[in-house]
Amino acid sequence: MANPPIHDHSYRQFLRDKKLMGSRCTGCGAQYVPPRDVCAACHEGTMEWVQMRGAGSLSAFTTISIGTPATVAEGYDRNNPYCCAVVALEEGPRVVARLQGVDAGQPETIAVGAPLELVWESEGEAVRETPTLVFRPRVAESGA
Repeated sequence: MANPPIHDHSYRQFLRDKKLMGSRCTGCGAQYVPPRDVCAACHEGTMEWVQMRGAGSLSAFTTISIGTPATVAEGYDRNNPYCCAVVALEEGPRVVARLQGVDAGQPETIAVGAPLELVWESEGEAVRETPTLVFRPRVAESGA
């Protein structure tokens, strides 16, 4: 997609293309994910697309055991809860996403502040109109 307008449809298309995109104000530099077409900080309407790396840290989370019909169809229920997280991206914006690779049944084992990385969900046979943002704990790189 070459320089599409900043709106939800374009954002969802970027997600389908496995790109996490946000918008950046050309006036003050504030960044937003999902993108906004007007800056909430300075109220300018001169925004541009910016790609996020997909790395961040866990700011907050909740475990969910009674889901929507879609999450129940994916196998989540009282016996198999999932986590919904607020992820602080390295670039600054915060985004809500599913958190995998943790034990949602034991939330006391999940550490706020843990480094996370974006993964593109490919579980199951269901094809989604818009991919779900999914983060998991980042494995520390060994620098020996």
